[in-house]
Amino acid sequence: MNCEVCQLKELDVEHFEIREVLRCILHTILFHRALGLVRPKDIDLELFEITYVQCGDVELERKIEEKIDQFIDRVEKHPNKKNQICLSFYEVKNKQAAWFNKVERLYWEHWYINLNVAQHPKGHSSKFHHSKLVIGPGDSAAEARSSRRAALEASLRDVLFQIIRFVNEKKDHVPPIPNHEGVSSPYEITISSSSDSAFGMDMFKRMLQTGHPSMLS
Repeated sequence: MNCEVCQLKELDVEHFEIREVLRCILHTILFHRALGLVRPKDIDLELFEITYVQCGDVELERKIEEKIDQFIDRVEKHPNKKNQICLSFYEVKNKQAAWFNKVERLYWEHWYINLNVAQHPKGHSSKFHHSKLVIGPGDSAAEARSSRRAALEASLRDVLFQIIRFVNEKKDHVPPIPNHEGVSSPYEITISSSSDSAFGMDMFKRMLQTGHPSMLS
């Protein structure tokens, strides 16, 4: 089976931006790979002038929030490391042997989300962080924050367009709709950081499982 890989553009984020950025990216991918059994729900980001679409599935939302919590926990335990989430889609195949059945996962698509989380010294003020910025005259610090936030917003838009372009260009590898309950094909979300021996090796190991992937970045 051909397995496609998309390495999404790396984003420089601050800690308080992680949750919104990951929600936006993960839900966008899952919406565009949905099986059609969705109730589209528009979501406006609080930190950015961006709207994205969720599938409207409570269980999917719960799983994403759980993985984002794990990601944030890892960032806090491993500061100053680049962190990565991989969203993978796969088929489940039953492989029969002489005296037992073996269930295999055949991966057909990997999405790599790469975040570089900025670290600040303790006591760093965050009172302006959790909303869209309003700048007063002569407030150079606020202007710098606004400029950085605008750059991240533009980069996040680039990532969303990258997702849409990949989905539109890469279709031949997508398997037939499975006999599977839920809005999405079977998927998994894994987390690693540059401190892990698995970082950068995960793709290689999955290539051995699924065959050589082609890549669009």
